[in-house]
Amino acid sequence: MESEQHQEEQPVEVFSGLSRLIQHFVFRPGALLILWGWVMFYSYAMNYLTQKILMASRTQSLLGNLGIVLGAIAFIITIFYLLRQAKPVARQEIYIRYVWASLFVSLVLINLIQYNVLQQINFELQHPIYMVVIAFAIVVSGGILQYRFLLAGGIIFGILAYMASSLPLTDQLLMEAIGWLVAFILPGHIRYFRHKD
Repeated sequence: MESEQHQEEQPVEVFSGLSRLIQHFVFRPGALLILWGWVMFYSYAMNYLTQKILMASRTQSLLGNLGIVLGAIAFIITIFYLLRQAKPVARQEIYIRYVWASLFVSLVLINLIQYNVLQQINFELQHPIYMVVIAFAIVVSGGILQYRFLLAGGIIFGILAYMASSLPLTDQLLMEAIGWLVAFILPGHIRYFRHKD
């Protein structure tokens, strides 16, 4: 009888332990930078590799599906973060939310304007413009947070956007993957590990 009860409690303990681990990770400074940095890096690096390296269609499909799953997990964790913050939202976080919400609206507007003017989407033009707008959002976020590594990462992201403008689309994907590594992943890890519990 006791062993049956213990077996029933085991999944609950595992779930509760996993929940505590996620909360410990998510609510530390830099966690969302790490999370989204790795998701975006994976996405652009895999797009680059699948276009440069001949892969079986099953492998490409598996890598693409893994990217979708990682993005979905990051989205769910971000929603969890926004809904379950332990402390009141700081003014800085509100400003950053406005910056990133404006970024997504701007990306949509870029496509609409480009299509309105050119009657098509020129992806070799669109991609560097997207990178510049993202770089701007990163620089502004670094300024709001007064976090110089994020600020520097945004500046480097912008330089990579300019360099990408002279490259074919496939190589632009590699430039953006490097940009996410420098602008999100590295500053995120630095901030995460410098924070003391």
